[in-house]
Amino acid sequence: MDCNPARTKTPGAWLETCLDFSQPLTEQLNERILTWEPDLLVSVKWNNLYFSGRKLVVGLAACRQHVAMIFFRGTELPDPAKLFYGGEGKTNIRSIRITTRNGLNLAALRALLHAAVELDADVMVPPAPKVKRPPWPVPAFFKQALAGKRHRAAAENFRALSPSCQREYLVWLTMTKRPATRARRLQETLAALTSGRKLAQRKPA
Repeated sequence: MDCNPARTKTPGAWLETCLDFSQPLTEQLNERILTWEPDLLVSVKWNNLYFSGRKLVVGLAACRQHVAMIFFRGTELPDPAKLFYGGEGKTNIRSIRITTRNGLNLAALRALLHAAVELDADVMVPPAPKVKRPPWPVPAFFKQALAGKRHRAAAENFRALSPSCQREYLVWLTMTKRPATRARRLQETLAALTSGRKLAQRKPA
C-alpha cells in the first residue's frame, strides 16, 4: 500500500501534500469529521492524519488509490451499514476503504464516528484487551540479506527493534507481488536499519 509520502507535522501541510488521487477525498473527510465532531483535536502521527479525544479516535491514511479511515476501537463499534471492509489482523482497529466521493453512506459514517467519539469519552468503558498476534514470518530473501557480513549492522538493529516495529518492516517487505517493488523495499529497509531507523523513518529527512 503506497500512502502519502509527505513528511510534516502540520495538518494543513499534510492535506496539501497528499497524493493527487487521495487529496480531494482527505480534504472532504477532514472537513466532515471536524464539522460533525468539532471538539476533536487534529494532529499528524506516523505520516497519517489523526483526530483525538481522550485518546486517538479515528485517522486518515492517504494512499495512491484510496483513503483509509481508521477507527482505533472499531471492534467495539456497531456497524449496521457494513462500512468496515475487514479486520486489521487481531487488533481492535477497523478501517473503511474509500475510493470515491460519490456513493459513501454519509449518515452511517457520521453515526459511526459519533459512536467512536462517545466510546472514547466514556471513562467507564475501558478499551477491549489487545489480542496477541502470531509472529509475522521472516521472508527468505530478507533473512538471506541480513545473514551477509555487509549488512551486519542492519541485522543487529533489526534484532534490537520491538516485536511491533519488526512486524511493520516484515509486513511492508512482503505485501507486494512485484519483484521490482520488493527489491526496492529491501534496499530501503537495509539502509534504514543500518542507520537505526524504524519503518516510518526509513527515508532520511
